[in-house]
Amino acid sequence: MADASIVLENINVDFPIYSGGGRSLKKTLVAIGTGGRINRGGGRVSVEALREVSFTLEHGDRLGLIGHNGAGKTTLLRVMAGVYEPTAGLVRVQGRISTIFDFTLGLDFDATGYENIALQGMLLGLSKHDIASLVDDIAAFTDLGGYLDMPIRTYSAGMLTRLAFAVATAIDPEILLMDEWIAAGDAEFFHRAEARLHALVERAGILVLASHNLDLIRRYCNKVLWLEHGRLKAIGEVEEVFQAAGLAEPPTAAGRLGVAGG
Repeated sequence: MADASIVLENINVDFPIYSGGGRSLKKTLVAIGTGGRINRGGGRVSVEALREVSFTLEHGDRLGLIGHNGAGKTTLLRVMAGVYEPTAGLVRVQGRISTIFDFTLGLDFDATGYENIALQGMLLGLSKHDIASLVDDIAAFTDLGGYLDMPIRTYSAGMLTRLAFAVATAIDPEILLMDEWIAAGDAEFFHRAEARLHALVERAGILVLASHNLDLIRRYCNKVLWLEHGRLKAIGEVEEVFQAAGLAEPPTAAGRLGVAGG
């Protein structure tokens, strides 16, 4: 199989706001998680979540996404994952994707833990044989025991995180998309989860990690993309983009930095 790749060409994402006044507008903006530009015209209100974003990622790329809250990082991840369809532009993704940004997506709260393992596995594109071969590992990692035979509506938030995280990290993705690093559960589970996630990142062909933690990006990424109000401000080597964004001291060695217009 060919190496994984992601190509985005002139991506625009607009969210129409059907009730643009007062609290309803604010609530909608919070729900879609964007601080993009608000357009009012022609009797309609919309939010420009992403505007003319273009870049290419190839096997071996580890891209950190930075920007203020609402800059468009989560929207961009969801475009790459196929959750959001761009208003304009072209998205080409080659390779199996695993996402770690919305653990409850696709869960059936009336089904048992075991049934949800099978359901999530199918959503990840696994065959029944593949799922069956992974069930024991997933069940052991969750440490949920008999709860796996119970409907997950009886689970606490921490138990849901354990289940969904165990499934999401059970496969070897060619493309791993993450919105922040996991920080859930008790200390023992956190350390086990961190080790499992580190191994997963090492095996992935492409990593895209959105985070406000600069040290985390330094640790795992070899390039950074800086978003501001839905526009790509810069993409390039880690320290150089940090410097351009005013987040770090100038790097000791010069290098090339790709700076986008706007």
